Amino acid sequence: MRYIVSRVRTAIVHYWLLGMRGGEKVVEALCHMLPDADIFTLFYDPVRVSETIRSRRVTASYLNPLRRFHRSMLPFMPSALESFDLRGYDLIVSSESGPAKGVLTPSAARHVCYCHTPMRYLWELYPAYLNQWTSSAWKRAFMRPIARNLRLWDFASAARVDDFVANSENVRRRIWKTYRREAEVIHPPVAVETFFHKPPEDYFLAVSELVPYKQLDCAVRVFSKNGRCLRIAGDGPEYKRLKRLAGGNVEFCGRVSDADLRELYARCQAFLLPGEEDFGISTVEALASGKPVIALARGGALETVPEFGGVLYDEASEAGLERALTEFAALEARVHPRDLQTWATQFSEARFQEKMRRTLTVPDGETR
Repeated sequence: MRYIVSRVRTAIVHYWLLGMRGGEKVVEALCHMLPDADIFTLFYDPVRVSETIRSRRVTASYLNPLRRFHRSMLPFMPSALESFDLRGYDLIVSSESGPAKGVLTPSAARHVCYCHTPMRYLWELYPAYLNQWTSSAWKRAFMRPIARNLRLWDFASAARVDDFVANSENVRRRIWKTYRREAEVIHPPVAVETFFHKPPEDYFLAVSELVPYKQLDCAVRVFSKNGRCLRIAGDGPEYKRLKRLAGGNVEFCGRVSDADLRELYARCQAFLLPGEEDFGISTVEALASGKPVIALARGGALETVPEFGGVLYDEASEAGLERALTEFAALEARVHPRDLQTWATQFSEARFQEKMRRTLTVPDGETR
């Protein structure tokens, strides 16, 4: 006998619900799959999430009054996660990028962690955050012991998970490297059928949170020098610094509506990805819009961008990006939008739900 996932009392745990980026789109898709699931999160702003998420019973942690400062609350997040009362739930699905998997679950419950990535600012990117992106000496001194203790907790909390699901082969390898746990790969959902193609206008597009590891400063410098038009959709703590670097041909669009974002994709000349992504939902959205991609040949781009879909370049530098733009100009006329849109269908929400349903549905009394 197999139990039906939708009839099991289920909790979805997500790190924070303060916008609708890739992780929140996964939560939304899980809500479509699990219509009776409750949601638990560290920080919650109902105005900034979708109606699908708002319609659920959402429990925010005791840190929620401080959500304006959520990036500074990392030392307190383990305690907040462990304060959630998950008694009575049979299935817990955690959505991990910031801490989420560290909840304490009933012994009879199954805990599946959908991992966007182990926390990069504690692991892979910690040296860069400490030595390159943290300018203050006292902040670095403060971070060292806290980061060490958080890594110990993060590693230990991986043992609370019954099954890991990675959003890409890239993240599957990172999960093994960080936690020594195997993971199944299920790509995140993209509403590919809602994107459309229009004849290109004279601008390149980047869609990203404005944070250091996205390496948007490289793109801003290159385009400011070459005079080509670049539009950047997104917001974040790097905005002021990037704005100072930018020439008049670089336009910051801020956070845009879904409708406006689809128009930006539809009319751009090509999509730009200068940093390493865990998977890269925005890359798939560009391909679903029939737009070629110019991306750093690392991380998720190696899985999402086909050979006929644009240019992947190896050198993470201004010179490397400039060479990629030159290469793209030579092949642009050979890119076929319909082929890109067809390629993108493999990342649809329907595919995600089909694979996740198989993963979450197990024989009675068994754990995968």
